[in-house]
Amino acid sequence: MLMPRRTAPVAELVERARDGDSRAVARLISLVEDESPLLRDVMAALAPHAGQAHIIGITGSPGVGKSTSTSALVSAYRATGKRVGVLAVDPSSPFSGGALLGDRVRMQDHATDSGVFIRSMASRGHLGGLAWTTPQALRVLDAAGFDVVLVETVGVGQSEVEIAGMADTTIILLAPGMGDGIQAAKAGILEVGDIYVVNKADRDGVQNVTRDLRAMLALAERGPGAWVPPILKTVASRNEGVDEVVTAIEERLAWMRTNGVLTDRRRTRARDEIEAIAMTSLRSRFAHLHGDARLDVLAAKVADGNTDPYSAADELLDAL
Repeated sequence: MLMPRRTAPVAELVERARDGDSRAVARLISLVEDESPLLRDVMAALAPHAGQAHIIGITGSPGVGKSTSTSALVSAYRATGKRVGVLAVDPSSPFSGGALLGDRVRMQDHATDSGVFIRSMASRGHLGGLAWTTPQALRVLDAAGFDVVLVETVGVGQSEVEIAGMADTTIILLAPGMGDGIQAAKAGILEVGDIYVVNKADRDGVQNVTRDLRAMLALAERGPGAWVPPILKTVASRNEGVDEVVTAIEERLAWMRTNGVLTDRRRTRARDEIEAIAMTSLRSRFAHLHGDARLDVLAAKVADGNTDPYSAADELLDAL
């Protein structure tokens, strides 16, 4: 007879996670992904310990080398002694709902490193290149004491730029020969990047991509002292140019701290997260209203012309 799996108390899991126990970190993220009833307790226990990690978003079109670049950045940060967490968001399996590609397979160089934690997360149909639970998963890694958290998105297009609202620094990856010169002209990609990296720079056409990107960035309006996104070239598969990317990331972090941008970004991120949780709670309440007598009465009033739908909606909200 199989015994039910024992779930450790939240306080114990958080303590173990902060002590570097990767199993505890994994369990906490699983509670997040499963939207466990313990989620509120988890977030309350993590709150005093979060707010220290530098969150770096890595995004770009499919095939530009996001996983390879992420792995190279992990190596570079580990060489400086920093603990690194990685959230790799993948498309969902149509059968299990789990992560389809499993980017951990492409980061096996770090599998035995206790200073690295890698987790694949399924997008589960959520648009924007991330999973709906990504903010809470980030808080787990942050509170667990990781110095740097890399978030690799699903391969995205010009409108799926949600990562910019979740990361302190957003890296846009491009590559020659993939139409990325045109992609660079799309407003979404142009507006969210803090650092632009042309990967696979050993291929033909890299100068064209760089030139097009530089021309488009020159059109952006920036005030005095504004951050000017650098354009870098890498061959991530050979670790070429990766140190320059790390240097640019650290320069960006220093600039944000000096100008108060880091604090503003994190407060905006917290505000968006609160709003998303509140809206989800409201949707859940409304889901139970279908067939409710109050809703039926209001619907009859609107249909009969005795009230308007806005007044009816206000009355329904007041009742909730």
